[in-house]
Amino acid sequence: MTVRRALLAAVVIGVLIASGCTGDPEATPRPDPTTVPTTNPDTEPSGPAPTTGPRVTTTTTRPATPGGGALTRLRMPAAVVGPFAVVRVVDGDTVYTADGSKLRLIGLDTPETVDPRKPVQCFGREASARAHALLDGTSVFLESDPTQGTFDKYGRTLAYLWMADGRLYNELMIASGYAHEYTYDLPYRYRDRFIGAEAEARAADRGLWSPRTCNGDTTRAAGAAGAPTPLPAPGGSAGAAGGNCDPSYPDVCIPPAPPDLDCGDVSYRRFRVVGADPHRFDGNRDGIACTS
Repeated sequence: MTVRRALLAAVVIGVLIASGCTGDPEATPRPDPTTVPTTNPDTEPSGPAPTTGPRVTTTTTRPATPGGGALTRLRMPAAVVGPFAVVRVVDGDTVYTADGSKLRLIGLDTPETVDPRKPVQCFGREASARAHALLDGTSVFLESDPTQGTFDKYGRTLAYLWMADGRLYNELMIASGYAHEYTYDLPYRYRDRFIGAEAEARAADRGLWSPRTCNGDTTRAAGAAGAPTPLPAPGGSAGAAGGNCDPSYPDVCIPPAPPDLDCGDVSYRRFRVVGADPHRFDGNRDGIACTS
C-alpha cells in the first residue's frame, strides 16, 4: 500500500470514529487519491496549506504546558501506518518515501535550503544535515491528522513521522533547536507539545535559538553580514546545551557525521576544534576551523 492510500484510509477511519459511527472500520472504503495536484513543490514555500478535508477536533495525548518543564516521552500510537523507506531528504521538514510520496511534516518549519527564490537561510544547512543524519537509509512510520487534511495545496502528503526507535521526528527537530513550531491554520494534534518543545529549546539557546547562530531569526541568509559571530559558550559548550552537537566543536552546534559537512555547509566561521574534527573543517590543524 502506498503512503497516500494508507494515510487516506487512516483519516477516514479517524473521522468516522470521532463522529460516533460504530461500523466496522475494516469495511470502510478506501478513498481515491487520484485527484492530488501535480504542481512541483520543490520550488514552493515549505509552509503547508491544507486542502479542504475532514476537520475533526482531537485531544492532544499527554500534552506539555508551554514552558512548563521537561516533555514526557510519547509512545508511538497504534494508528500509524508503515514502515516506509525514506529515499530522499529534501530538507528538515520535507522527505520522499520509496513509493514516490512526498511528505510535508506537520507542525514544524525548518530554515530554507532549496527554495530557488530565497537564499539559504540561517541554520538551514545545519537543520538539513541533522535531518539527513536521522533519516537517511531508514524506514519510518506515519501518522495522519484529520484536523489538517491529507494533502497541502502542492500535493504533498501531510503527516507526523515516527522513527523506528519510537521517537517523533517532528517534535525532536523542534526540541533540538533545528526547527520552529509551525501552525498553518487550525490547531493540530501535538501543537501543545511542540510549543512546549520550542519554549524549552529557546530557553536553552539550542541550535537556531543561540545568540551564536541565528538568535531565533532564521529569515536572514546563512553567513550574511550582521549574523552573530560564534563565541565561546559561557559556563559550558554548545554541545551540552543542544544535545545533538558534535563535541569536537564546543563553541558552536554542528551535528555529528554522517553526513560529512564542508565549511560551505555551515554558517559558522573561525570556531574552535577540539579532538577528532570528524568533518575535517580544520585543514591546517591550527585548532581554528573555517577561517575563510
